Amino acid sequence: MILPIVGYGHPTLRKTASPITQDYPDLKELVANMFETMYNADGVGLAAPQVDLPIRLFVVGFRPYDEKTNTYGDPTEEYTVINPEIVSFGEQKDWFNEGCLSVPDIHEDVLRPTTLRMRWQDENWQQHDEEITGLFARVAQHEIDHLDGKVFTDRLSSLRRTMLKRRLNDIQLGRIQTKYRMKPNKR
Repeated sequence: MILPIVGYGHPTLRKTASPITQDYPDLKELVANMFETMYNADGVGLAAPQVDLPIRLFVVGFRPYDEKTNTYGDPTEEYTVINPEIVSFGEQKDWFNEGCLSVPDIHEDVLRPTTLRMRWQDENWQQHDEEITGLFARVAQHEIDHLDGKVFTDRLSSLRRTMLKRRLNDIQLGRIQTKYRMKPNKR
């Protein structure tokens, strides 16, 4: 089932998400719905707060894109990340142009570490403690920001945020169109 995504300004995006336990109700169904929602919106990551659930869970999936046919292939990598904890960051940082399903049509360069060591459980509650790199490291940091009540625009300079203020206000007020369903912000 495709879930509605909350947009910039929604109160759930500013809450610190709570850890979950193995008895979280219908977890497998929620994970499947989050993957379906993420792929439907052409995303590579989706955190539970983005579907209005303040819990420490996110999904990541990478699919090859064929420019000739304008279509995506089957996922080559998928991760379900529950209760993540960043243990350490690598020293090297790099800029990357980020976007967010909760902040549609805004893409900005964000500086982040290129590697990190992270602990988490997967959907089968298997424990992971790994150094991750590349796009998975980038997406994991972006999604953990969501679990900590942050969005990527918080990492921009105050000048850049000021320049984006009108567009962010439009998102907050629901004056945007997306190809995916968005949940209206609570007033």
